[in-house]
Amino acid sequence: MSLDGELDALAAQKDLPADLVWRLLRHPQARRTVALLRRDLTEAMIEEIIALGSVRSLSLNACVPADIRARLAEHPEPIVRCGIATSVADDPPGLLARLADDPDPSVRTFLAGNHHLPPELLVHLAADPDPGVRREIVHHWRDAPDRVRRALMNDPDPNVRTSSVRRWVPPADLLPALLAAPETRAAAVVHAGPSPEMAADADPAVRVAVADHPDLPANLRDRLAEDPDMFVRNAIAARPDTPPALGERIVATLNTDNPVAQWILTYRRNPNVGGDRTPPPAPPKLTRQQAEALLARADL
Repeated sequence: MSLDGELDALAAQKDLPADLVWRLLRHPQARRTVALLRRDLTEAMIEEIIALGSVRSLSLNACVPADIRARLAEHPEPIVRCGIATSVADDPPGLLARLADDPDPSVRTFLAGNHHLPPELLVHLAADPDPGVRREIVHHWRDAPDRVRRALMNDPDPNVRTSSVRRWVPPADLLPALLAAPETRAAAVVHAGPSPEMAADADPAVRVAVADHPDLPANLRDRLAEDPDMFVRNAIAARPDTPPALGERIVATLNTDNPVAQWILTYRRNPNVGGDRTPPPAPPKLTRQQAEALLARADL
């Protein structure tokens, strides 16, 4: 590990004496890690971090005192307000409502994922003028009431409508229109019975959705196994109810010189193809003597 990496690891070490934390503040990367991760920051340390220019990292630390977070919610840089918006509670009262009306849509987008939001602010953000904010509400508000779901499934932005259909089961009276609209048809297929018309749709994404349908009948499965689009055929090959011989025959047709497309095809059939994703072990905890020796090597 490089010297900078060792200092970065030391900055995240629990129960580090305060005087050593102070010394780490003189190293830019270690300071950012201190600002982002440490739960034991004193008010003096926080002020030093702000003065030294690591306020962006500090804004993402949910353990910073409420008065500091409220202060950073007024910071002139939107990226700092975004960090605060991700997890700040309503302390002082009215802070969340103020962020919900922030002039920068990126701040409101980050706020949409904040688990402290009360229902009235979720409703407020579900009607935000920026479609990115509305999409974030769809992503995070699983138990949105029916009236909010309906509004988002009828949203003027096609991406919001599509996200809503993928997130929630559409009311029966909305399903025909969602199936008829090109933008939402592929997302809506799972909520309808697969049909020969859908299996012949001009949009390959719709045919992939049909190929994925849990109630796909054998005759449509066999028809889609011959589809001209390799991603449709691959979806059939990935089905657990596809006969092994048919699956093998389909895979033999999936030839592409594009390595990214090949990886996507393979991953779809074998989700564990990425290998072992176990995180590396944490670096060993340093004693005070070892930590001081490391800081001395860095001239801190």
